[in-house]
Amino acid sequence: MDTHNCYHCGNALGTALISSADKQFCCQGCKTVFELLTANNLHSYYELEQAPGAQPRPAEDQFNYLDNESIANQLLDFNENEISIVTLYIPHIHCSSCIWILENLQKLSSGIRSSQVDFTRKKLSITYKNTETSLKEIVTLLNSIGYEPTISLEDYTSTKNTKKDYSLLYKLGVAGFAFGNVMFLSFPEYFELSEFWLEKYKHLFRWLMFFFSLPVVIYAASDYFRSAYKGLKNHILNIDVPIALGIFVLFVRSTLEISFDWGTGFFDSLTGLVFFLLVGKFFQQKTYAFLSFERDYKSYFPIAVTRIQKNKNQDRYTEENIQLYEVAKNDILLIRHGDLIPVDCTLKKGNALIDYSFVTGESDAVTKTTGDKLYAGGKQLNGAIEVEVLKSVEQSYLTKLWGKEAFNATKKPTYITIIDGISKYFTISILTIAILASLFWLFYNPTKAMNVFTAVLIIACPCALALARPFALGNMLRIFGKHQFYVKNADVIEELTKIDSIIFDKTGTITTNKETSIAYQGVPLSVKEERLLKNALRGSSHPLSRKLYDILEEHDILTADQYDEIIGQGIEAKFKKDFIKVGSALHTGNLHVKNQLKTAIHIQTNDSYKGYFQFTNTYRKGIPKLFNTLNNYYDLTILSGDNAGEKKQLQSMLPKSIKLYFNHKPDQKLEFIKTLQQQNKKVMMIGDGLNDAGALAQSDVGIVVSEDTNAFSPACDAILKASEINSIPNFLRLAKAALSIIKSSVFLSFVYNLIGLYFAITGQLQPVIAAILMPLSSISIVLYVTALTNWKANKILNAKKTTLG
Repeated sequence: MDTHNCYHCGNALGTALISSADKQFCCQGCKTVFELLTANNLHSYYELEQAPGAQPRPAEDQFNYLDNESIANQLLDFNENEISIVTLYIPHIHCSSCIWILENLQKLSSGIRSSQVDFTRKKLSITYKNTETSLKEIVTLLNSIGYEPTISLEDYTSTKNTKKDYSLLYKLGVAGFAFGNVMFLSFPEYFELSEFWLEKYKHLFRWLMFFFSLPVVIYAASDYFRSAYKGLKNHILNIDVPIALGIFVLFVRSTLEISFDWGTGFFDSLTGLVFFLLVGKFFQQKTYAFLSFERDYKSYFPIAVTRIQKNKNQDRYTEENIQLYEVAKNDILLIRHGDLIPVDCTLKKGNALIDYSFVTGESDAVTKTTGDKLYAGGKQLNGAIEVEVLKSVEQSYLTKLWGKEAFNATKKPTYITIIDGISKYFTISILTIAILASLFWLFYNPTKAMNVFTAVLIIACPCALALARPFALGNMLRIFGKHQFYVKNADVIEELTKIDSIIFDKTGTITTNKETSIAYQGVPLSVKEERLLKNALRGSSHPLSRKLYDILEEHDILTADQYDEIIGQGIEAKFKKDFIKVGSALHTGNLHVKNQLKTAIHIQTNDSYKGYFQFTNTYRKGIPKLFNTLNNYYDLTILSGDNAGEKKQLQSMLPKSIKLYFNHKPDQKLEFIKTLQQQNKKVMMIGDGLNDAGALAQSDVGIVVSEDTNAFSPACDAILKASEINSIPNFLRLAKAALSIIKSSVFLSFVYNLIGLYFAITGQLQPVIAAILMPLSSISIVLYVTALTNWKANKILNAKKTTLG
């Protein structure tokens, strides 16, 4: 039987092997996949990994059930306007080649628009045009190239494949079992006992230790060899290279010693090394999983929706703001103009014009009628609508939506971490030191050469360096979340440390909507006109609109036949024969008050100007102290779309160096930020997430200040609860503290490695002791950064009671 392996899947070749050019395959299926990839210029698949694929199974009719529309619809995340999205669980995803081929599926099928791999969960999200291909054809294609998805309708209708990976636990068990037995068998050698029976069977004991070490090297340590091989194949010296080399050298040297009866070998050190390495990895995995759970948006993502309820014994409806996770099946929700739809639902009332570009990347809006299904993530563009919830919200879906690539198109990650910069040179240095030290001992004392070589490779492993950043920033994300500052990812924290300019919006950001006083000036509104105004404002999410809507008397709900909200200007709505305009003086046609300096909402009904509601803004408590604190470190600007009516009040409240700009429309705000960035400024924009979406996206860090309304804004990098706005200086200090902690942990790691290297090079450190100390250093770094970030957070955030109002 031929001992070679299949070029595609790596399986052993049988007698009936199949050849193509200079390649050999175990079956016709693997040969077909190879030819398919080659024909589509995807042969690079094999350059990333040796034998990366799985053997394709004969499809026959096994996927015919996907032709059933009702079954297929249960599997789809999205299905609208010729675009469908499905997420599939692919158990065969295991390497860089898998990711590469699965994210290039559009080259194998023209109907597939894009595909994205979630490597850790082994999931594949595919966006495709359902008029050109079908779910069955996609699944059949995946099966044909060796990536058959696991499809369970029960899983998809509940938790969507929540399979856990226990491989690390299995490897830890194997290594622990082998380590315990090898230590037990080594006792006679340790104590140099010369008892007859022990001496007679010592060779048996040594070979038993060899067999115990085999599953440790082949299985338990396989991840280190695989990682090192991938790195070397791509000309990268990663941190697993010295570990894999140390394990390999220990195993080969030990095998040679017992084979030629030179000694007992180092099987105790070998199995102990792998066991303690895996203990450290297990500890890291559990700790980081805890941090991720602590910042799970299911617990505290600050999105509120408006639920409509009918009062008992009354023909009246009330509206209440509730947290998103309180939404239940059959609830009736109000979706205002510009709001994102938070759940899958059906349209009950209103004119729906839905933009699904957040989900699909397609910008064409879709018109929907009563009874049609609406998908979570769509944006309503035509007034207010009422929808009935089909199922309780999965907030993890909105979290996925928030991090979607479409929302980050204007921001390219530019930060290169400290670890990435030094790990390559660190590995080269360690390998050089190990070789030179072992050469020295070969001439000076050959019996120590192997111990020195192995101990150097193990003790100086830079694993602790790689842990500092993710654990420090991961814990900081958790801390921020507990204090109602919800940051999208760890990169945002690093960007916060670079900020030198901060821009604030005014209305809804440094002013509060809860204490605003409103007075009407003009021709009194009739009951009919007030009813029109109430229903026109019902569809708007602007802070002033919401405030005015709340103080108007309750009226019967009307559905607008036409609705348009012009950002920065106002609202236009038509209800049968009646027409109303709400917004700025210029928008409503009153040129006589266009220079009015007070914040106001003007009203025009049926081409007749009526008057305006004048707002007296109340600024949030502590705003003067907030600006005084920030002014010591940052260039501050207030950039408002309102008129300059409150300029004097702001000048009296705030430091004189703060720049004030008014009458800036959304596109002007964006251009203002772009101008600053062209001057090499790092800009943080703080706004309400409505008219500021463009400016938030353009800024280096965009923060939305949230009250009780729906503040979900994919354009932003963080969401801040309005009550915590005075904590901004402390959050910025914490971000800088986190980076300082990372740098100090890197320094400590270097000190540890230098001390360990001294003992290893001088031959005073046994490999098994090095194997214990190495994971301990990793664990100590994790404990250090976690404890120090907690201490810093407690110190800084508690200080706000005395330093800020």
